[in-house]
Amino acid sequence: MTTRLTQETLDQLFTEARTFSAWQDKAVTPELIQELYELTKFAPTSVNGSPARFIFVTSPEAKAKLKPALAEGNIDKTMNAPFTVIIAADYSFYEHLPQLFPQADAKSWFVGNEALIDATAFRNSSLQGAYLIMAARALGLDSGAMSGFDNAAVDAAFFADTNTRSNFLINLGYGDVNKLHPRNPRLSFDQAAQIL
Repeated sequence: MTTRLTQETLDQLFTEARTFSAWQDKAVTPELIQELYELTKFAPTSVNGSPARFIFVTSPEAKAKLKPALAEGNIDKTMNAPFTVIIAADYSFYEHLPQLFPQADAKSWFVGNEALIDATAFRNSSLQGAYLIMAARALGLDSGAMSGFDNAAVDAAFFADTNTRSNFLINLGYGDVNKLHPRNPRLSFDQAAQIL
């Protein structure tokens, strides 16, 4: 992969992409949601562990289940989004390593090492959520990632009796550009980076 992407593509993925809180009344098909996952799954994680678990909240019943866990300021934008993804981490992800990383006994690296399990699951599920945002942008969707919810309530509602815990939420759909705030500034290279 040595071909530089076009400026138009870079704009769609980065420079012109925005975080949305208001949404057009335009449905997202189950086929597009599945395509979104199929792209996301190929992005890299530590030892290909893929600890993220995704709940695509689309139905009125699932939204009603999510609503009580949301901070007040996140209710309207989440209920009005075509769908919300709960990005969660499976803290038993290493059980799948014989399938996902067959070239070594990577499962043995994690068994009994809670600190390594916790750090790997949280870090890599966060990465996978970011990859999902980029995949969504590549497919023409807009997103609005957020904290601002009660993790314990989400876990009780969606992950009871599992070893999976919520990380963050992403609202997705087709954003309403007429309700965007001006873009906030970013740090300059000199403020945030060094070349050593």
